[in-house]
Amino acid sequence: MTAQIAVHAPALRSHGRRRYRDHGAGFKLVCMSYSYALIIHLIIQAALIVHCIRTGRNMLWILAILLLPVAGPIAYVIVELLPGMVGGSGTRRTLRGMQQALDPGYDLRRYEAEVRRSGDVASRQHYAEALLRAGRPQEAIEVYRQALTGLYASDPNLLLGLARAQFEQGAAAEARTTLDELNARNPQFRSPDAHLLYARALEAEGNRERALAEYAAVSRYYAGAEAPARYAHLLRECGKKEEARGVLKELLEHARLAPRYYRRMQREWLLQAERELSGLS
Repeated sequence: MTAQIAVHAPALRSHGRRRYRDHGAGFKLVCMSYSYALIIHLIIQAALIVHCIRTGRNMLWILAILLLPVAGPIAYVIVELLPGMVGGSGTRRTLRGMQQALDPGYDLRRYEAEVRRSGDVASRQHYAEALLRAGRPQEAIEVYRQALTGLYASDPNLLLGLARAQFEQGAAAEARTTLDELNARNPQFRSPDAHLLYARALEAEGNRERALAEYAAVSRYYAGAEAPARYAHLLRECGKKEEARGVLKELLEHARLAPRYYRRMQREWLLQAERELSGLS
């Protein structure tokens, strides 16, 4: 029995050494895999931080990427990178909506950086539009005026943007004057939005009769519900309730027969039209 134990002892020791070596090799492999994964992760984090800084994104993203090693980079890719990479317009709108919700000042910073970098007319126009969306019409007016020079001194889209900014600033008369200049310099230019803005400017100036005439004209071809809804409201304000009722009924009947997406997009104005009609009953 002693001899048998002596014979098996070297084999057991050899087997133990092999198991130790196998476990050691496996542990080294795990460590190497973890090290490579960590290096790759750090490279991705660094690349996203550099992209954030160079493209003028919100600096809070840097904290998110560093403090939330998994969720931060994933959120940055979804919100900041995917909107410019995906092909479907619906997907782009959804991602842009997410981006605006998480970072409302993104467009403003982006276009301001573009103006500083290139200073061309297109970047100034985008920046002015972003300022207007941000509720800063006075600054938008200044940027539009900077863009309206040289070959672009009579550009209809820039003049329309300037008129919008002036109207939002409360300068209805200046907005109407700008739109008159737009029409004079660009007689072939046709814009339902410009026509509606002209009617609104007349209304804001207190020139109700001319405003009613312009509202009536633009309501005949305006694609959305805003023009007829505003027209009906002014008719009611002027005491022309029967005419207002007719406009509202026609608008709501048109909406009832229209596709669902139209009712969804025009929901705010259709609800206002329903309230107006209820008030006339």
